[in-house]
Amino acid sequence: MEQRKKTYYIDLGSGEISQSSTASPWSFKIQANDEEITLLREYFDQNYSTEWQNFFRAHVPYVQYHYDRENDAYDETMKKIYGLIYKLGDDEAKQHIENMGILNE
Repeated sequence: MEQRKKTYYIDLGSGEISQSSTASPWSFKIQANDEEITLLREYFDQNYSTEWQNFFRAHVPYVQYHYDRENDAYDETMKKIYGLIYKLGDDEAKQHIENMGILNE
């Protein structure tokens, strides 16, 4: 049985997922079921954890950005986030992500 989809508003900067369009600023509007929102939340949580790893790594000055696996993991998770938002997003969200070209890399 397919779950009913609800409207959610996503802010990438804060990782916030809300059902209210007026509670806080948002970047993308999507239609998602509970499982899809859980997956999106897991992606945001992964990047939050990676951000802490990057904070500690930043104090090791001899590691360059392009040789840093934490940054690679963060970038890869961001692609997953954008991919999921593209899949679930409204036309405006899809157009914005297409214009970014992030999924074409």
